[in-house]
Parts: sequence; structure tokens; C-alpha cells
Amino acid sequence: MTQATQPQQRGILVTDSAIKHIKSLQSQQGGENLCLRVGVRGGGCSGMSYTMDFEQLDNIQPNDEVFEYEEGFKVVCDPKSLLYIYGMALDYSNALIGGGFQFTNPNATQTCGCGKSFSA
Repeated sequence: MTQATQPQQRGILVTDSAIKHIKSLQSQQGGENLCLRVGVRGGGCSGMSYTMDFEQLDNIQPNDEVFEYEEGFKVVCDPKSLLYIYGMALDYSNALIGGGFQFTNPNATQTCGCGKSFSA
């Protein structure tokens, strides 16, 4: 496979269903000038929990990793969090039971039952 035909590699994969839901939330929060910041913090059932929040594009720091998706949508992550979630897939399901955002993290050695925290 040549370089030109390889898919763009991203440190955080966001599925189409997650992007669709995030963009809907983004428009409710104030629209185009927002990016999604993902990261981790200490706490949760397994030791570390995922964080997600909208942030103004002006708040992106020089050392943040920025991943661009369709229509200019951006996901931002600080370098310390990226160590724990690089290669993670973010999906969204609207199922009545077990729905919502779902994190699939290849770096997690243990995940809690709710799927919102992990240990690495």
C-alpha cells in the first residue's frame, strides 16, 4: 500500500456514530468554535477515569495533541493523558441499556463494569 492510500493514523479513533452525537451536543453548547477535549484523571472504580468536555479552540495549548476529523471537528488531548489513551476508540450507542459513550482502550489492563474507568 502506498503512503497516499493509507488511512490517516490517529491517536484517538472516534466512530461515525460518536462524531454525529458529539456534533449534536457541540451545536447545543455554542457551536463551531468548540473542540472536544478528552483525557484521564485519577479516580473512578479502577484508578483512572476518562474525561470529556467541550472547550474553546483558543484554549488549545502548544503541547496538546490535536486530531482533526470530518468537517473540521477537532479532538484535543494533553500529552500526559495521551500516554494512557493512545489508540483508544470512542464510540456512541443509543441503546436503552448500556448506551452512551463507550471507550475501548488498548492500554487498559483492567476496566470497571461501567466502562468509564480503567487501570493501566
